Amino acid sequence: MGMIKKIKNKGDYESVMSKIDALMAKGSDKATTAELAEIRALALSAQAYEQQVYVIEQPDSLSGMIEMRMFEMKIKQADMAKKLHVSPAKLSLILNGKQRVDIDFLKAVHKELNVDADFLLAHV
Repeated sequence: MGMIKKIKNKGDYESVMSKIDALMAKGSDKATTAELAEIRALALSAQAYEQQVYVIEQPDSLSGMIEMRMFEMKIKQADMAKKLHVSPAKLSLILNGKQRVDIDFLKAVHKELNVDADFLLAHV
């Protein structure tokens, strides 16, 4: 099996993904320990390639950052409002630029959503 080489292009990536699919089709209960290790190595190579090729730009607004976090967390706006300790109506107004944010809201965004304080200060 050996060490997996770095994926250099889309063709290599598609080949690795096909190999992963073929190995996974066996089912984890039927795969050998070596095959499971190979799946892991291939997946790590694929992940490294994806992180180089598919770069997601950081949002350029506070509302964009909150919306990105909602997407990442797979939660709805009402659930995000609860997480940030505001009413759904207030969050909606903030996201639509119709209400200014206060310190408590910024602290909640920083703590609950792990948004960098420098980003918050630059986008208020």
